[in-house]
Amino acid sequence: MSTTLTGEVSRRIRRDRRFRAALEQRYASPAWRASGLCLPLDPEMFFPNAADDPAPALMICQNCPVRAACLAAALDAGDCDGVWGATTPDERRPMRQVWVSARGH
Repeated sequence: MSTTLTGEVSRRIRRDRRFRAALEQRYASPAWRASGLCLPLDPEMFFPNAADDPAPALMICQNCPVRAACLAAALDAGDCDGVWGATTPDERRPMRQVWVSARGH
């Protein structure tokens, strides 16, 4: 994918329920971290290498009460490695471009 998103990709991201929920949590208090389901688990699960499947981490994130705030934090920080807010780095790269353009809107 090029560094500039097509209109269709941008529209798809803006409709993504995870992205929309993250927009609502964009300015959440950092206290959200204490409520993450990942907190008591091995962090390596959420930072799989290229040969590992991120599915186990994604499954945990699906039920996490703070996944939107987590995704918002990852998008604010840039294209972080690992699984954040039920997304992979490949999913967050285009989200990040839309996220940055949504600032102030």
